[in-house]
Amino acid sequence: MKKPFLSIFKHEKPIFAMIHLKGDTKEDIFERAKKEIDLYEQGGVDAVIVENYFGTYDDMKTVLAYLKDNKPNLIYGVNCLNVDPMGFYLAKTYHASFVQLDSVAGHLKQRDESAFKAFMDISRADYDGYVMGGVRFKYQPYLSERPLAEDLKIGMSNCDAIVVTQDATGQETSMDKINEFRSLIGDFPLVIGAGMTPENCEKQFAVADAAIVGSYFKDTYKDTGDVDPKHIKAMIDAVSNIRGKGGKL
Repeated sequence: MKKPFLSIFKHEKPIFAMIHLKGDTKEDIFERAKKEIDLYEQGGVDAVIVENYFGTYDDMKTVLAYLKDNKPNLIYGVNCLNVDPMGFYLAKTYHASFVQLDSVAGHLKQRDESAFKAFMDISRADYDGYVMGGVRFKYQPYLSERPLAEDLKIGMSNCDAIVVTQDATGQETSMDKINEFRSLIGDFPLVIGAGMTPENCEKQFAVADAAIVGSYFKDTYKDTGDVDPKHIKAMIDAVSNIRGKGGKL
């Protein structure tokens, strides 16, 4: 039986940094990604997630191969947007510790859910890592017509941690939504998927267990910006202070 998802990280309240694969050419994308990985590793983030937000599937393979061969002490995950099977394939091929899926429940009509459940069961049986999955996630459709509580119950059967966001990239996730998710999933791991900052991390981490950070780490605080080490330091300093109040530091 594998360990609980959160136990693979050195600290409680781990921070996952997004590698958005920004760049003008494949060479530029790769060089930027390597620089970002170094900045995040030096800055103290707990894991990075390689995502084809700007780049392509081929760019993901290049960066994941680099992580596999050069960063043995850095935990990393993968999110292959829009093509979930390839996320599992990449994670298995390049030894990623986890897969992020933007939705694991609620995004399909009920007639399609049995096929999705079979896909998830097969994929997870063939992969020894973990799955973080969104429910009512930003930009994802809501087609199940089920109450949130039912979709979250289904979602928990498909993943190892639920990811919650508001409606857009970089938008702060409301405490109302965070608290609602927590009340419905109990002590199941809950990850903030967007909008965490040093200013709101204490109240959000009073409820949630981990966070994905992307836009805040950029010099413009937008996804199109460049990673700024000062922003990394500000976030990690704030989170370290929270951990110091009873965490595992």
